[in-house]
This record gives sequence, structure tokens and C-alpha cells, in this order.
Amino acid sequence: MSRKWAWASTAVLSASLVVSGCGGSNEGNSEASGSASGASNGKAVELTMAFLNFGNMNDVQTVQDEINKIASAKINATVKLMPIDVSAWTQQTNLLLAGNEKLDLLVTSSFFNYSSQVAKNQLIPLDDLLEQYAPGIKETMSEEIYNGTKIDGKIYGVPSVRDTAADYGMVMRKDLVDKHGIDLSKVKSFEDLEPVFQTIKDNEPGIVPLVQNSNTQTVASQLYNQFIDPLGDSLGALLLDGGDLKVVNLFETQEYKDALAIARKWYQAGYIMQDAATTQETGNSLVKAGKALGYLSNMKPGFEQQESKNDGHEMVAVRLTKAVTQSNGANGFMMSIPRNSENPERAMQFMNLLYTDADIVNLLDNGVEGKHYVKNEDGTIKVPDGAGDTGYLFNQWMVGNNALAYVWEGTDKDIWAQIKTFNDTSVISKALGFAFDANPVKTEVAAATNVLNQYRIGLESGTLDPSTLDEFNGKLKAAGLDKIIAEKQKQLDAWAAANAK
Repeated sequence: MSRKWAWASTAVLSASLVVSGCGGSNEGNSEASGSASGASNGKAVELTMAFLNFGNMNDVQTVQDEINKIASAKINATVKLMPIDVSAWTQQTNLLLAGNEKLDLLVTSSFFNYSSQVAKNQLIPLDDLLEQYAPGIKETMSEEIYNGTKIDGKIYGVPSVRDTAADYGMVMRKDLVDKHGIDLSKVKSFEDLEPVFQTIKDNEPGIVPLVQNSNTQTVASQLYNQFIDPLGDSLGALLLDGGDLKVVNLFETQEYKDALAIARKWYQAGYIMQDAATTQETGNSLVKAGKALGYLSNMKPGFEQQESKNDGHEMVAVRLTKAVTQSNGANGFMMSIPRNSENPERAMQFMNLLYTDADIVNLLDNGVEGKHYVKNEDGTIKVPDGAGDTGYLFNQWMVGNNALAYVWEGTDKDIWAQIKTFNDTSVISKALGFAFDANPVKTEVAAATNVLNQYRIGLESGTLDPSTLDEFNGKLKAAGLDKIIAEKQKQLDAWAAANAK
């Protein structure tokens, strides 16, 4: 089984807990036990927790039963785990929140209508609950991340502890790099990749030097992401090196034009897969099938090890940009308590366990020891020999304190110390924590999104000539882009005023 030590590929930001900070988490554990004693005097309750499902969760009941042995003893509560397939997430959570369905804990995200959920009064503010029942959570992450989910000065979601920043570069097959004596130490910029591409093109028939990782991780996007904060949907973006919060049209910036020029040059040289704009295959699958050297991507510490598992080949990487933290670094993935909850105090106590109790974190993230994973002598874990698909695959980056989870074999044991440094030294967007509510301009957003779908992949894969950019921008403006940018600017200004220190 390819076990992704999964991360949000678009998530970007600064924060996390130092592995040595687990000592702080243990203090949180005792605090959790103390706060739980009050709860245990009341009646036992069952909490329902909904989260995104990306894989096989057939064995979720087994994991749930083990979690509930701990939760019952600590806070006199059990939890019903509710995985919802990612393809049905928006529709099902909208129905849950709009009705009176029992729901106590919910993964929320700026990618999935977080600001709209708050505006509709579907989530409760957590500040007082955090202070009373989970004071240790703030110790697990940086202050910028902890406070980076606020709307109108109040916290409605608690970020997961994960890689919140990203740097950009290229990951490629090590065997091909070694075979052709390619010296990656000489690759200092994206342009320096061209001799590498030419070597593969000349000597490896049937292998494309460069493919796109996905239709959203285009060649050009990996070139310009170091300079911009897309503020969610890219319909109005922020330049990271700007001194203000001015929302601009990304597709008119010099950074965007330069990225398109490079992508087009590479495409015409035959370095990029010629059907990059239309293929549904991912970079992982193309490398695994022996059709590609590699792909450009957002990265983080441990990325090569992760992709080696996913690609079926040992992979090496060159990192070509500084690490950046975009606006969704904090609110990209959070845990919230819906208004529907009948037991918000107990829900917060369980949330506290997700950040301070290593046993519960490991059960949720990795499953049951001996069944879903086994420990190696060095303390890392792996899938049991011959197990294949174990029936439990949880994408840990979306929930709780991942720094308490066991590290999978092949990944550095001090990975969380590396990630903390990576996050904390990144360039942080001035809009960290901002989430755009598209409802006031939803008609324009729908029309502009149709235009994006028509042109963007073609331009950013190098397939379309950059001369098409003027036509692209003309159609975006006709769809209402200027109105969207004005609304986003209005909301960003209001957010900045409400969150001024």
C-alpha cells in the first residue's frame, strides 16, 4: 500500500510544534484530564465528528472503538467518526449544517466555505471554550497560525498542526539522474533545469522530461507561486513582496507573464508532455508507469521520501525558491464546532485530546497497531508485511496535532523539528488568515471560473501561446473580474481592520 504521509498540497503557512514541544503537549494532557473530571460527573455523551475521506475507511469502526476506550475514561464521551467522501463533501456538509443533524466536530477549510459558514451562524466561536477546556492547544503551534483563523476577531476553527508553508522546485527519478551523471548541485533556478530536460529528451526515448502533477499544479503555477498569495481562488491575488494589501489581477502581473513564457519555451522544446492540458493522469501515475522523469511541485521537508512511495521510484528533488506561507496556511484545514452541537463543552474536550493525547492521535492517524501498522526497531512504523490495503487510510494533515503521530519508515525521525523550522522561517503573507466569502459575487465568480477552465490549463502548461493572454483577460473582465476584485479588496480591508494588533 502506498502510504501517503499526506499533506494539503495547496496548504501553505508558518507554524507547528517542535517535537521537543511534545513536553508542552503532555502538560496539556494533564490539563485535559483535569477538565475532563468535571465532565465525567455528568452523563456520558456521544459526539459526531465529520471529516474528509480520501481513501479506504472500511475499518473505521475498529479504530473508533479503540479511540472510545480512551475518550470514555478521560472525558466520559464517545465519538462517532463520520468520513465523507471528498467528492460529496460540500453537498453533504451543507445539508448537515443547514438542518438539525447531530454534528459536534467538523473539519472546516477556507477551500470549503469557511467564511460563509461563519456568516450563516453555522459555527460557534471557540475562544472561551478553548481557554476553559483546551488551554494547551495554543502551545502546539505558532501564535500567527493559532490566531490566523479569526473572523471579526473571533476564532471559529483550530488549525491542524502540519506543514503550513511550501517551497517550490522539481522532483525527479534518482535512477535517471544517476544514470546520466546529472549534477543537481548546479541547478540553482528553474532555467537551470533546461540542460537536465535536454539530456533526458536526447537519451531516454519514451520518457518525457516534465509532466504536470495535476491540472491545478500546472507548470507555470509552480513558477509563480513563490511570488503571490492567490487569496483562495486566484480571482484577485496579493503580491507577497508588496508592502500593502492591494488586490491585483494575477493574470496581468509580470510574474504571471514570465511564468507563461518559460512554460511555453519548454513546451515548444519538447520538454513538457504534449497533451499536458488534456490528460487526466497525475504526475505520480506517469512517473510510476515509467513515462516521465518528474514534475514541478510545492514541497516541504520529507517530500522526496513521500513521493518515492507514491511514484514507485526513489525520487530526488531540487528546491528553487524560498518557503512561503499564503493566506490559507492557518485556515486551510481546521476543526470547528457546529452550531448543531448539543455538547460544545464536551466537543472541545475531545478536540483537546486531538492535540494533546498521543494515543488518540495515533489511532486516528494510523489505525490500530498490529492491524494497520507495525513498529520498527527504530520507532518508525510501516504497513504489516503482506497486508496490502489495510482498510484504514486517514489523511492526517487535516486534523489535530500531527507531531504526536508516529513517523512512517523512510522519513527522518526528526521530521517535525524540520517542519517547524521550515514553517517559522517562511515568508508569511500579510493576508494570513483571510478567507474570501464569494457569496456577494457568486454569479461573477461562476462566470469567471468558466473562463479560467477554458484558458488557464492551456496557458499554464505551455500548450497555448502567451499571446492568448489578452483574450483570456478580456473574457475575465467581461465575466465580472473587476467586481470580484473590488469585493475581495473590500473584505480584505475589513478583515485587516478587525484583526489589527
